[in-house]
Amino acid sequence: MTNPSQAPKPTAKDFASSQEVRWCPGCGDYAIVKAVQRTLADVEAKTENTVFVSGIGCASRLPYYMATYGLHAIHGRAPAIATGIKLANPELDVWVVSGDGDALAIGGNHFIHLVRRNVDVQFLLFNNEVYGLTKGQFSPTSRAGTKSPSSPLGCVENPMSAAQLALGAGAYFVARGVDTAQKQLTKTLTRAYEFTGTAFVEIFQNCIVFNDGAFAGFTDKDKSAEMQIHVEHGQPLLFGNDNAKGLRIRPDALELEVVTIGENGISESDVLVHDETNKALATLLAAMSEPDFPVAMGILYCQSGPTFEVELRKKVKKATSESTKSLADILHQGHTWTVTEDT
Repeated sequence: MTNPSQAPKPTAKDFASSQEVRWCPGCGDYAIVKAVQRTLADVEAKTENTVFVSGIGCASRLPYYMATYGLHAIHGRAPAIATGIKLANPELDVWVVSGDGDALAIGGNHFIHLVRRNVDVQFLLFNNEVYGLTKGQFSPTSRAGTKSPSSPLGCVENPMSAAQLALGAGAYFVARGVDTAQKQLTKTLTRAYEFTGTAFVEIFQNCIVFNDGAFAGFTDKDKSAEMQIHVEHGQPLLFGNDNAKGLRIRPDALELEVVTIGENGISESDVLVHDETNKALATLLAAMSEPDFPVAMGILYCQSGPTFEVELRKKVKKATSESTKSLADILHQGHTWTVTEDT
């Protein structure tokens, strides 16, 4: 008889379903699903205790490819359904998978209320700056000037920053990753798994058909060192080849600036040290964009806080323990009327 305590550690294959993975060849989603499966194996998650909930879009196919429970829900409503699942059974490990259109357009209202309530789920936002499933229309994160079937002359809207929106809505955990950076992405997903509350992870994901190269300016191998900064709690905010550049607060303004170590008397001691519990710093990091600044990756913000399901259950327990009334008494309490023929 096999001793359960001696059971072999799970592998990424243990979390892969029997379904054939079907995205466009070269799609960044392939890399993301592999990172998710590898993360679940690393943390020794239980397949029978894990649920993936998705909305509508290319990213939302992910539950089919996981050997766990899963629900392919309706457009933009995955956060609401995930909240219901977590309230019904807080012991379940719930993951929400959504795209930039699904989460930030039709699902925007659900998204902001999920993060402000701090429901204990992991939220993965696949951001490719386009509606891939419906053939390339511009999305809330598309950059101004983007030409698409729905904006043939170029998009005139300013793009939405998912990380800034999450921080503004009151999120307690905000992180970023890139589909092709497997090592860093798996590390970030592990932190998200360990966090108690809504762990929001924005993943920049290339759509090879309708928006190929959208993130090339900071993801190409010859540019990533100069145009990405990988933040780590307690470590100086350095980047570039040989960490020759850093970030500091401008002496004359409350904003970040890029400095070069060794120039104008700048040393590493002048560079900011990342504090993932500092929301003001996280907001500044989330706002950075190419080409003037590197794009911040890793855990931008992490702060513990009360979770929705725990606080709600406390209220329910208190109400039920203090009440001695029957349901009929409750329904008839307060302002009631008796209808008679005279009335």
